[in-house]
Amino acid sequence: MDELTAYATALGVSAAAGLNAWIPLLTLGILSRYTGIIDLTGEWDLLEQTWVLVVLAGMGVADFVGDKIPAVDHVLHAGGMVIAPVAGTVAALAASGGDGSPVIVALLAVFTAEFAQGARAAFRPVSTVGTGGTATPVVSAAEDTGSVALSVVALAAPVLAALAVVGAMIAAAFSGRFLWRRWSARRSTRGPA
Repeated sequence: MDELTAYATALGVSAAAGLNAWIPLLTLGILSRYTGIIDLTGEWDLLEQTWVLVVLAGMGVADFVGDKIPAVDHVLHAGGMVIAPVAGTVAALAASGGDGSPVIVALLAVFTAEFAQGARAAFRPVSTVGTGGTATPVVSAAEDTGSVALSVVALAAPVLAALAVVGAMIAAAFSGRFLWRRWSARRSTRGPA
């Protein structure tokens, strides 16, 4: 793996961690243990140990179920603001295989996972209020599916995953800016409270 591929892989798995912190770690461990798609080396091979896979699967199931319940999902997202960047950094460093600068990989991972988690946490209350919580399970399932897909694509086609992540980040930034302006304009027309 060259440096560019390492950075692209790091971008993909850390964005996946922003959507669901446990999925990229579990994906890396399973794929390293049972396939030839990735070979975790050094201390990172810990992710393919049975007890680690069981713990990650347990955390993943708890997150999967809890994230489908309105109000519980918001608590999980608050915790995710810390958990996602940590999980994203671990996944990125493990997946990059030591190629590229570990500092750049870690910084890229922290920023990307935090951005994805922040966008997710900002969008979810809008979805919950707008649908009375009925869309929460659907939105959560879409995030989980996206995390699995992004984790696998980041390993199989890293540049494609990186392009998708950058595109999604740009779209999220423009959407957030548009919604902020719209909200601000609506608030200013109401006058002082």
